[in-house]
Amino acid sequence: MKSIAQRFRLRSVTSLVTLALASQMAWAVDPFTVRDIRVEGLQRVEPGTVFASLPVRVGETYNDEKGSAAIRALFGLGLFTDVRLDVSGDVLVVIVQERPTVAAVDFAGNKEFSNEVLQGVLRDAGLSSGRPYDRALVDRIEQELKRQYINKSLYGAEVVTTVTPMERNQVRLTFNITEGRAARIKDIEILGNHAFSDGQLKDLFELDTGGWLAWYTKTDQYSRTKLNADLEALRSFYLARGYLDFKIDSTQVAMSPDKESISVTVNVTEGDRFAVSGVALQGNFLEKDDEFKSLITIKPGEAYNADQVAETTKAFTEHFGNYGYAFAQVEAVPEVDRTNNRVALTLKAEPGRRAYVRRINVQGNTRTRDEVIRREFRQFESSWYDADRIRLSRDRVDRLGYFTELSVTSAEVPGAPDQVDLNVEVKEKPTGNISIGAGYSSAEKLSFTFGLAQENVFGSGNRLDLQLNTGKFNRTVVVSTTDPYFTANGVSRTVDLYYKTQKPYQDQGGNYTLVTMGAGLKFGVPITEIDTVYLGINAERTRIKPGTNIPASYLAYANKFGYTSTSFPFTLGWSRDSRDSALAPTSGRYQRVLGELGLLGDARYVKANYQYQQYIPLSKQYTLAFNGEAGWGKGLGGRPFPVFKNFYSGGLGSVRGYEQSTLGPRDVTGAFIGGTRKFTLNTEFITPFPGAGNDRTLRLFGFFDIGALYGDGEKITGDALRYSTGIGFSWISPLGPLRFAFAVPLRKKPGDRIQRFQFQIGTSF
Repeated sequence: MKSIAQRFRLRSVTSLVTLALASQMAWAVDPFTVRDIRVEGLQRVEPGTVFASLPVRVGETYNDEKGSAAIRALFGLGLFTDVRLDVSGDVLVVIVQERPTVAAVDFAGNKEFSNEVLQGVLRDAGLSSGRPYDRALVDRIEQELKRQYINKSLYGAEVVTTVTPMERNQVRLTFNITEGRAARIKDIEILGNHAFSDGQLKDLFELDTGGWLAWYTKTDQYSRTKLNADLEALRSFYLARGYLDFKIDSTQVAMSPDKESISVTVNVTEGDRFAVSGVALQGNFLEKDDEFKSLITIKPGEAYNADQVAETTKAFTEHFGNYGYAFAQVEAVPEVDRTNNRVALTLKAEPGRRAYVRRINVQGNTRTRDEVIRREFRQFESSWYDADRIRLSRDRVDRLGYFTELSVTSAEVPGAPDQVDLNVEVKEKPTGNISIGAGYSSAEKLSFTFGLAQENVFGSGNRLDLQLNTGKFNRTVVVSTTDPYFTANGVSRTVDLYYKTQKPYQDQGGNYTLVTMGAGLKFGVPITEIDTVYLGINAERTRIKPGTNIPASYLAYANKFGYTSTSFPFTLGWSRDSRDSALAPTSGRYQRVLGELGLLGDARYVKANYQYQQYIPLSKQYTLAFNGEAGWGKGLGGRPFPVFKNFYSGGLGSVRGYEQSTLGPRDVTGAFIGGTRKFTLNTEFITPFPGAGNDRTLRLFGFFDIGALYGDGEKITGDALRYSTGIGFSWISPLGPLRFAFAVPLRKKPGDRIQRFQFQIGTSF
């Protein structure tokens, strides 16, 4: 405080001296009529800037008062370090000395923030190249830079500015930054708790003393914002368990002298536990009391639960919204009996006036076109307000996957109490995705898969996919484009072009190749909000190029039906998706059925595949997930099932721990030729990664896989089953969802190819 006062007094004295000098420079001049005004000393400032600030013009009378006003006005521009007035006859001469101009700004010693981020701080403060140098502004920027580092728990950061003079009255500013080490939370202590242990309460906190993953999660770095959120979680925990009088008395944050460790102490008063004695309704419930009573989750006789109270009032408000009452007021009024520790709740409701939506406003979409968002809305303009349709609309827009943030809020229309506007605020994210996979085996050696997808081409909502596989035995190029609104009512259209070469796995090398090229057209017809039916047709040409070690099954098929086969299979499918997330689901179900029927062309067959996924939340942290898949194929018209349409199993996506596509029947040559019937079941127990808190982007899972593959006419027995178990982790990385697995096969037979380590980016299960 002493140094601040000294600086204030120094600046005050400097100002007084400046004004005194200005008065001396302007006084003792007899008034005269100005014939001309001349400005000296300008280098970069335009003369017009000076003339515009002067209180006297050519032809006007100059006096001491106007002289003092002129000097004050020019100093007020902040462009000059010195201003003097001189008189030469009847000519007023203005002599100025410009402030130095900032030629360049550099940073030294910064590691936590990039130069671009720090330049942004300077721009926001008004400092950049070409601007006048202002020491006071630089001082403020130094403090702002320190605040930025404090937000990163770097409390010992120091910023010192070096000013280097340059030619032509310019300076170079260098911000020398000493970041120091981030302050870590050494201890978190909760005092006053009796009903719950320290461990239970600390588990609620996002902040902690750090673990071996603290370098990634940074949960041991103190943040006031995070601490406030943790205190709110603590308060909610007690209120959800009946402690109505719970309060946080104080919070102390103590820092070590070296500013590298922090201790947090939270003092609480628990109070008594209250139980609910009864729940009553009061007010206007639209003569639908029974409907509203069915929404009550508060249970008399049990401990008061603030979460249940909030859930019930929210459910009431939303239910009023389903009938068009957008501004219904619902309040839970407690009547507390502190003698018996009981509380009676009265749910009061006032629906207000029924409203309809006047306009839907979309904001924040810089790339995505308005129509892409609006066509997902089931709440229409000039229709009655419907909360269910609004929630459904929001979910549909969110499922597009184009936005990191999405909110739909309602606003009253001034002067129209029965109208509301819906404001849709979005924040876009990059919609281009890259999927990369790699694996190593004695058969394929090192193989890569690459995928490039753009989910929102030119903001139109259309999707474009490119897939490439560079395996030694399997190579694929697929180009696919999807228009989700080929028709106005939401029928999608997908066009596929593909070229595939395949050599079934075998021990001995061979130069035969299976080449498939084709094109497909598929339409998706929405039946409900979560159900879609798919119809399509493909045109395919498959050629078996003979060579050494060609599998006998391929040779037999080619000798009987030809080395080239042309077919036009029809496809029919259905999918239902009610998962809460496509990337990191914790609840919900996904089902898909896909059938393929070949009646036209050389190949005659039927093929079907069914997939089922179920996610069961066991708690906030733990999820149990199941994935099941079954496939079946059969030849028609007396022909066998085409060998080039066989199913394959083994590896990621089926039974982990075995090399990709190496389970099932083998040819007499030793080649893996696939089968006509497939069965796979995957079970995963998903948990937060140790040390990562509840971060859903990084999760650990244990798994158990079982699967089998059977050839055409082969008897289905348990002898073909393969099992594996293991652990893995998933990470939603900037490139996409990455999954790494270490598997241990539990059932191995001679000839099985084992691959314990596997990973892939852009896949699930």
